[in-house]
Parts: sequence; C-alpha cells; structure tokens
Amino acid sequence: MKESLISARGIEKDFRLGRQVVRAVHDVDLDVTTGDLLIITGRSGSGKTTLLNLLAGLDRPDKGTVQFRGQEISLMPEERLVELRRREIGFIFQSFALLPLMSAYENVELPLRIANWKRTDQRKRTMECLSLVGLERRINHRPYELSGGERQRVAIARAIVHRPRLILADEPTGELDTTTGVAIFTLLRQIVVQEGVTVIVTTHDENMLRFATVSRRMSDGTFVNN
Repeated sequence: MKESLISARGIEKDFRLGRQVVRAVHDVDLDVTTGDLLIITGRSGSGKTTLLNLLAGLDRPDKGTVQFRGQEISLMPEERLVELRRREIGFIFQSFALLPLMSAYENVELPLRIANWKRTDQRKRTMECLSLVGLERRINHRPYELSGGERQRVAIARAIVHRPRLILADEPTGELDTTTGVAIFTLLRQIVVQEGVTVIVTTHDENMLRFATVSRRMSDGTFVNN
C-alpha cells in the first residue's frame, strides 16, 4: 500500500497589492501518495506556483493545513522547515537556477557538500545522478556551455542527488522547445520509477498530461474539473 506523502486541506493564500487583495490559492484539497507523478496544469497566474510554495513550506497558508508524512508543516518553525527541505524535498525551476561559475558536476555535488556527505559518497552519488540524466560526458562543462535541455538535466540531477522523497518542479519545460520538453518529462517519469521519488510538476502544456499518474487543473486559484 502506498504511503501518504502530502495531505492538504482547505488551504488558502492571499496577497495584498496596494489596496487590492489577490486570492492566489483558495479551497484547495490535495492528497499525494508515494510514487505519484502529479501534473498540475493551468494558465499563468492560476495559482500553480503559489500552491507549490505552500506544499514546500516556503509560504504559509492563511487558512487550512498542509501535512508532509503526517507532520503539520504549516506550523513548523523555520529552522525545522529548512532542514525538512534540505533532506526531503528537491526543487526544479523553469530558469534552471544553476550556479554559472560551477561545472555540471559541481552544481550537482553542492547539496551533498552542504549536507556533509563523505567525499567518496559525494562523488559516487553525483556521478550516478549525472549518468541517470545522460550527462556523464558533460560533467566539466559550465552552464553556459550546455544547451537548455542539458541545463535542465543538470538541475534534475541536482534535485535528486540527496535522495529526497519529493521533487517539486515549477514549469520545468517553460523555456524549452516541445521536443526537449517531452524528453524532460520522459526523464521525470523514469526517475519516479528508478529513484522511488514522488514528483509534482506544474505546466501550462496539457500535452504533457500523458506522462502523469495523477493530474489536476487549476484556474483562478483552485482546482477545477479536468
């Protein structure tokens, strides 16, 4: 039986822009189990990114609860949230967010250095992840020497290197062409199987729904029927 990884109930998040209040997320219930590849679709501004931030504890809901493996993360002190994200959650961003002066290898290795892994284990795991994403021959290249698809593969390797339980990917193919985007989603599906990790992805491209084990659609801050 699959483990419940995330359970969100009645979460809401508002932002104030001058005198205007924007309801970024409201009336959202969500259950995610281990091994899911959940794809959340919706137009820009529909609330997808805010929802990911709430699930990661980067934002706190104004109402409702978010539980990660049975722990109420919306009530955790910040230091515990930092530790949770460092150990249990990996992030993939639309803009790749790689350090420009570091090689592909150094970008992927960095989370393990921060977590004080043994040097031999750092190298073994870093090379394992770069091989998984097909970049074992590009380890010494810096981001500006890589294509967009290759940079996103480095970002994926970095997100999984510390063996998190959950990957949150915010529009990971937003800056890529369709063919490369399909390759990235194919890789994410492969990683779910090989690494045993759970992945939640946001995208505006509904053609990628074929890779999902579960899908939801957002509009105006809440889930609507697919």
